[in-house]
Amino acid sequence: MTAYEILLMLDPELPEERQAEVVARTRELVERGGGSWANEDIWGRRKLAYEIDHKGEGVYRLLTFETTPETLDEISRVLKITDGVMRHMAVRQVSGSHAGARTAPVPEAE
Repeated sequence: MTAYEILLMLDPELPEERQAEVVARTRELVERGGGSWANEDIWGRRKLAYEIDHKGEGVYRLLTFETTPETLDEISRVLKITDGVMRHMAVRQVSGSHAGARTAPVPEAE
């Protein structure tokens, strides 16, 4: 099993229930493939650097789990054809990293 992270960018007009369904479907695929679900981190609405499908914002969710590469391929295939998923990116989790870590604010110089 390999640890992975998927960053989902969902349509901001998608109802909360539908967003939860997309995540639940992903979790179901992970568990059906013999993997284990670790965490879901909701980052919320973020402004996009450029519009995608005439939308200036996206709702971000970070999913972490362990699964096989074959199952990851199936998850990516399903996410590509799922309505409401604007973008997704799956990467292997680096050992020693903290999932969902965000850059810390830079301390002000005296």
